[in-house]
Amino acid sequence: MKIAIEPSGPVSFDAAVPGSKSLTNRALIGAALAAGSTRLTNASLSDDSRFLARALGQAGIPVDVREEQSVLLVEGRGGGVPALQGEFFMGNAGTALRFFASFLCLGRGSYVLDGDERMRERPIGGLVDALRGLGARIAYGAKEGVPPLRIEGRGLSGGRAAVRGETSSQFVSSLLLSAPGAAGEVTVDVSGEITSKPYIDITLDVMRDLGVEVAERGAGRYVVPGGSRYRAREYAIAGDGASANYLLAMAAAAGGRAVVRGVGSRSRQGELRFGDVLREMGCEVLVAEDSIEVRGRARRGVDVDMNDMPDSAQTLACVALFAEGPTRVRHVRNLRVKETDRIAAIAKECGKLGATVEEHDDGFTLTPPAKVRPAEVDTYRDHRMAMSFAVAAVAAPGVVIRDPECVSKSFPGFFELLKKLGVRMRRL
Repeated sequence: MKIAIEPSGPVSFDAAVPGSKSLTNRALIGAALAAGSTRLTNASLSDDSRFLARALGQAGIPVDVREEQSVLLVEGRGGGVPALQGEFFMGNAGTALRFFASFLCLGRGSYVLDGDERMRERPIGGLVDALRGLGARIAYGAKEGVPPLRIEGRGLSGGRAAVRGETSSQFVSSLLLSAPGAAGEVTVDVSGEITSKPYIDITLDVMRDLGVEVAERGAGRYVVPGGSRYRAREYAIAGDGASANYLLAMAAAAGGRAVVRGVGSRSRQGELRFGDVLREMGCEVLVAEDSIEVRGRARRGVDVDMNDMPDSAQTLACVALFAEGPTRVRHVRNLRVKETDRIAAIAKECGKLGATVEEHDDGFTLTPPAKVRPAEVDTYRDHRMAMSFAVAAVAAPGVVIRDPECVSKSFPGFFELLKKLGVRMRRL
């Protein structure tokens, strides 16, 4: 299937976005290790969160998904993995698979953790090595360094886990989230510069909110004291920053005004720094505690380090199509190993729209065309490609998005929300 969006001039949006997938997945692990019932409100019901919820249920931690209320009810067992065996499939849900890998190591059974074809190309060796340092027994399947994983659970003893900072912040978050289930104190040492550090910060926030304090002992050292325990409670999930940015970017690309509610200055999500980038491009950006507003078009290109907001790199590329002068995006090397090679995908698809894109090892430089031309955009089964190029489609005629259903990975109602906001579109 394809979707053709019909531009209608400057936008006028006022909307809330769903709960953060990143926060939901973190809270699911904490709730699973708590004793008793945890109610997650405004939870993300994306494919990724469903994979994790389903896997927890299979592992003996019941998760009741209440669709209409966007609520997840988790019956935690107070630590460990009740199931003594299981084969768990996570599709291409990288966050869910990485978080669940550490969780399974708390069990005392035999488990297989796998994903789809793309997931079997995505590196996980840094996490496996760190878990082995805490006493885990993990073997690979057909290929070293990538799923599937075969885990012989005997619990985690605690100790020191070493991780290289440039690999993935998800490895650090995975270790921290399951550390309260270990037999003793866990120290996570991160060497070098940390990729996407705000994602570690929100991990620490979720853990603290659910009752576990993590001590930071200098740069890159995190200590989870032995005997730490999560507390069951009701917990509200904040809106998703990366999802908010698609709507804000549409105002920057097409002109007009976009207000997004449920995110704002109270959130530590790194993706929300995207507003600063739009301000630098010439937009007016107003940030309140629980909302962000963008007014006016992006007028000029920027040179920006997006290490703190990698999930918005494609979104920025599509805004940059309409600005004057080149835009250089730096420090997003990890985009090469996401749902697709996002740097290569940006280059190819923005090229179809008339841009000149130079790929770099850590990012790209995009020089916009004199006029964005019509084209059919491939999404590579990557939800962020579909939603980012909707930004271009709202601002320029003739942009058709292939395989729009892939947005279900993080924002299942994305195109339905655009319709409610007055965006005209046709399914082809």
